[in-house]
Amino acid sequence: MSVDRSSTLAGAVEAYAAGLAPAVGDVVRRAASAVPAFAERVHAAGLSADELASGDLARLPILTKDDVLARQQAEPPFGGMLAEGAAVRRVFQSPGPIYEPEIDGPDPWRWAPALTAAGIGRGDVVLNCFGYHLSPAGAMFEEGCRAVGATVIPGGIGNQDLQVQAVADLGVTAYVGLPSYLKALVERFDELGHGPERWRLSKALVTAEPLPDSLRALLQERVPTVLMSYGTAEVGLIAYETSPGSGLLPAPGVLVEVCELDSGTPVSQGEGQVVVTLARPEYPLIRFGTGDLSAWRTGQDGTARLAGVLGRVGEAVKVKGMFLHPRQAATVMNGLRGVAAWRFVIDRVNHKDELACEVVLDASAGDRDGVVEQVRSAVRSGLRFAAVVRAVDAVPEAESGRIIDARSWD
Repeated sequence: MSVDRSSTLAGAVEAYAAGLAPAVGDVVRRAASAVPAFAERVHAAGLSADELASGDLARLPILTKDDVLARQQAEPPFGGMLAEGAAVRRVFQSPGPIYEPEIDGPDPWRWAPALTAAGIGRGDVVLNCFGYHLSPAGAMFEEGCRAVGATVIPGGIGNQDLQVQAVADLGVTAYVGLPSYLKALVERFDELGHGPERWRLSKALVTAEPLPDSLRALLQERVPTVLMSYGTAEVGLIAYETSPGSGLLPAPGVLVEVCELDSGTPVSQGEGQVVVTLARPEYPLIRFGTGDLSAWRTGQDGTARLAGVLGRVGEAVKVKGMFLHPRQAATVMNGLRGVAAWRFVIDRVNHKDELACEVVLDASAGDRDGVVEQVRSAVRSGLRFAAVVRAVDAVPEAESGRIIDARSWD
């Protein structure tokens, strides 16, 4: 008997959304009464909270990152989106800048289910190689690791020799970070001459960049369990693998939609923008557009799962796990003296992102080395990226002032 796969997938997506409808309706009602900015958003759409209380949010326009940024600039610091009296433990800064409040409570970004799926829990020593400065990823994963009972080493980004020493000395059993950074740590461990008896790292939860099959297979030669997860700075965990290649299971208590780009209508077939609603009325990200493209697929267990991040809606590009925005790049680069034209080029070499900034120097630029160093410093401080800066004779006219993504994920 033949099986209609499209019907099966549509049924799985419908069942998933229906299961969350009561919780979503409750969040809408509570947010509308506690957060004036959300009540205004609902009213501006010609709706009422009661109309959305069924959990069907399709009529509510998607909230974009640009919307959040505009609200925060008009009404700092959180755009009126934070409920009065909400207990904020930390505030993070993402490119824009957008400020994200961390609401007080255990595992507020909800990474524990993904860590558990990777086998990380009590008794594990986890090397956390996400950044701890301004950006939220390091703290997000630390909270998740603590929630599952693991011990955390706050490795951050960089200092690979010290991190490798910690892996050898402290019996590190698990890793969270970029998959490419885990590869670099494995290689550095061997280069420094540590014996295999000092390598106990057997589990990894990775995110923030693609995990092609070739890289996963390479990592699994030393780390048997390597699972992928997906989240954003604003939202936290969105979805995660339960086994290699299983698709990304939506996180508990998070309504994930894949929506048409033009209409914002949720779909079960084809690509669309990942749109998320959190069960968090204190800072309601309801129908929040991540800017990521994905599609639904059916897991082996019949559940609806995301196919992974398949691209971006806008022009922002993720490099080394962080977003590089054309608007921000232009703000930094266009103000530099001695630079006549520029472009950024992103490449992928040996499973590692490489960022280059090519600049055409103005004829009046006397100190070429000084201008190049000025560009390098401006990119590091203004965009938070370490880039190779090259002075070139010309850049293609169509690519001047742009970010060129030359990466291949094969």
